[in-house]
Amino acid sequence: MTSIVFMGTPAFASVILEGLIKKNYDIKAVVTQPDRLTGRKRKLTASPVKKVALENKIKVLQPEKIAGSQELAQIVALAPDLIVTAAFGQFLPDRLIEAAKVGAINVHGSLLPKYRGGAPVQYAIMNGENKTGVTIIYMIKKMDAGDMLAQAEMPITGKDDTGTIFEKMSVLGRDLLLKTIPNLVDGKIQAKPQDESAVSFSPIISPAQEELALNQTAQELDWKIRALRPAPGAYFKMFNGKRTKLWQITPLEEETDLEAGCVVAVDKHQIKVAAAKKTVYQIDILQPAGKPRMKVTDYLNGIGQNIKTGQRVIVNGK
Repeated sequence: MTSIVFMGTPAFASVILEGLIKKNYDIKAVVTQPDRLTGRKRKLTASPVKKVALENKIKVLQPEKIAGSQELAQIVALAPDLIVTAAFGQFLPDRLIEAAKVGAINVHGSLLPKYRGGAPVQYAIMNGENKTGVTIIYMIKKMDAGDMLAQAEMPITGKDDTGTIFEKMSVLGRDLLLKTIPNLVDGKIQAKPQDESAVSFSPIISPAQEELALNQTAQELDWKIRALRPAPGAYFKMFNGKRTKLWQITPLEEETDLEAGCVVAVDKHQIKVAAAKKTVYQIDILQPAGKPRMKVTDYLNGIGQNIKTGQRVIVNGK
């Protein structure tokens, strides 16, 4: 039976771990991030991967940093056939990579060599890609640069956001991994080097990137909003100077000569706003500072009831 040390943290990784468990692989240990304080009540919470491991009585290791940790020595001593990582978020030391008898492999959420880094799904949506996928690679010390073992594609629809893509991608990654492992163990896979001329990167989203820009078209705004949904969300500074998150908009098939940030049309049930290059979008769901998310109808019947056509409602944007 092939033995595995699994390393990952979020829900994406937990689905993959569950798949390995159901296929009766010998999971020697699970390595995941330490429990974190989450929510308004700052409750100490285990990662989705840890929860799956505990439910299946699998040993859990939680180093803050794997390099130089006591846990590193424990993993090396286990001498697994495979080390499998999925959204683990740390570089693996050479000593750890070399501990795997068959190899250390990573399930990465992009069609490598595109979007190496920690936010491949977000950048794929933000850049208007119509497809993404999963690539299984050998782990090396250079970020997401290992030779490729397998790859599978999936579409990005106009309704998808980072949340829905991760849900679908976790299943795609699980199934691709389960097909790949037997062939890898049996020596039936010829790994392919990545094309370095086609490499692009997807660094972790910074707080500054959460702000929407007046020089973006309606379609570009929609891409960014969906890329940053369900978290952390994207915002404009509205007419009151406070941040207002836009959770859902609809780009419209119409044009305007009004400047970006001005109201094209408004009534009790809708508000249309000008974006760059004469484009127009409709706001569907938003969240004023200090308020819960609300449908635009509720906003226009309350905080936004005095908004007028032609008014500039966005006072600041990059």
